[in-house]
Amino acid sequence: MKNPYEVLGVAKNATDAEIKSAYRKLVLKYHPDKNSGDKTSEEKFKEVNNAYDLLKDPQKKAAYDQFGDAAFGAGNGASAGHGFGGNPFGGNSGFSFNMNGFDMSDMMDEVLKGFGFGGGQNRPEGGRDLLHKIDISLHDAYFGKTETIRFDSQVKCEKCGGHGTKDGKEAPICSTCHGHGYVRTSNGFFASERPCPDCHGTGRKIKDKCDACGGDGIVRKHREINVKIPAGIEDGARLRLAGQGEATPFGGRAGDFYIDIRIRPHPTFQRFGRDLSMRKNISFATLALGGEISVETIDDKKLSVKVPSGTQIGEKLRVRGAGMPGGDLYIEIETKVPARLSKEQKEALEKLRVQD
Repeated sequence: MKNPYEVLGVAKNATDAEIKSAYRKLVLKYHPDKNSGDKTSEEKFKEVNNAYDLLKDPQKKAAYDQFGDAAFGAGNGASAGHGFGGNPFGGNSGFSFNMNGFDMSDMMDEVLKGFGFGGGQNRPEGGRDLLHKIDISLHDAYFGKTETIRFDSQVKCEKCGGHGTKDGKEAPICSTCHGHGYVRTSNGFFASERPCPDCHGTGRKIKDKCDACGGDGIVRKHREINVKIPAGIEDGARLRLAGQGEATPFGGRAGDFYIDIRIRPHPTFQRFGRDLSMRKNISFATLALGGEISVETIDDKKLSVKVPSGTQIGEKLRVRGAGMPGGDLYIEIETKVPARLSKEQKEALEKLRVQD
């Protein structure tokens, strides 16, 4: 029994994608249509398919990795000349080969799925995601709020439960495509697919359509969603409401609803993460002698903040816990030069200037 990793030319720690890629290349190289009458290529072709049949199955692969050839010994159903044909988990290898017009169905499913085609029964795709933008104030960002969003979108038809049928039951599988949603035509190794003309790619055939949705399983409806915006949310944050996007027919998963948050600039505060910054005009006398100032915070409270004597213009005072939730408030000191001075004020300033 040949090592399947060596047959495909991949390492033992190769990923599923690497194993599949190696398999496709070798299948194309040794395919009988390209090597007619070449017995060596024929054997290689069988080895490649048997190797991939083992490595694509997680249980078979794990058994081989742990026990090697012993996992597929004669006692487990292996027979000479069939490579990896034995299956310790029961059943056959899932690959059938017949040189007299050999059956390529299993191999074609794998190859076509690898190239993005179907394979297996049709599954409805997810519905379309929706995006909405909300502008809020910094004040709302601090406290959080509930926003009501109104919009129109496709929703599952309530009358038929999204099945599109008049009786509200799941539609029978299409007999033309057998539920795949596509039909396949092949010419040797080359194959093509197109949507089933009978069910139009849905995989199900509706005989009597729902009169509310016309057989689509979805209808357009005006909706309202209450979105809870958490306290402390940052500008540019995106919220996701799973399953609140547009519906898709025949039981497919609804899309998601995304909300982008934009926070409007505040006339007083600038935000830096969880911290806030503001500018405050303080008189020269208070800066020089010290004192207290009154500051209104983002949560509508008034705080008395101590100004140490000798505070310089441009310095910042820190008020812990007065920023956004979990953050601080920084007060940048500014002062205004009075346009008019009394005689006594001028004399006091002249004395200070002498001391400079």
